[in-house]
Amino acid sequence: MTEPDVFVFLSHGLESGPRSTKIQALKAVAKSFEGVHAQAIDHRSTKDPDQRLQQMRDAMSAAGADPARTILAGSSMGGWVCARTSDETPVQGCFLLAPALALPKYPESRPCIRARFTQIIHGWQDDVVPPMPVIELAQAQNLPILLLPDNHRLEHSVARVADEFRAFLITTGLNPINS
Repeated sequence: MTEPDVFVFLSHGLESGPRSTKIQALKAVAKSFEGVHAQAIDHRSTKDPDQRLQQMRDAMSAAGADPARTILAGSSMGGWVCARTSDETPVQGCFLLAPALALPKYPESRPCIRARFTQIIHGWQDDVVPPMPVIELAQAQNLPILLLPDNHRLEHSVARVADEFRAFLITTGLNPINS
C-alpha cells in the first residue's frame, strides 16, 4: 500500500461526534479525491479544548502527516481545534464551520490561522457562536468567509457545505477520483 499524498483530519463540535452528519459528509467528500486519507477524530472523551487540541496533534503525529500536505476541517469547537492547530503548525488547508472563535472567556479564541488555504462558513442565525466576531476575525486576517441563512449546526446547509468542501479541496490542488 502506498502512503497517502494528503491527510484530511476532521474535528467535530462539543456536543457532537465523529459520526455526525456534517463530519461524515465531509469525510465522504474527502474520500472522493485521489491519494487522500481522511480521519474523523473522536473527541468525545473530553470537553476540554486543550485536550482536544492535543488529540489533534497526536492524530497528526501518529499518522506521520506532513503539515504541508494536511487539511484540517472542523465544526464549532472542532473549528477552534483546527484553527489553533494551524496557528502552531501551518498546514495546507483549514475548512472551518461555525468555528468557536472570537468568543469571550474561551482559551486563545483569536488564533492566527496559518493555512495556505482557508475557508470559513458560518450561519447568520448562529446563537452559539455569534457571526459578527468571526466576521471581524476573518476580516482582520483577510480570510474568506461564506455566510449562510442557517443556525449554528448548519443543519439546513449540509449539501451546500459538502459542495463548498469539494471546491475547497480542488482549490488546494487535489484531484477528484474519476475526474
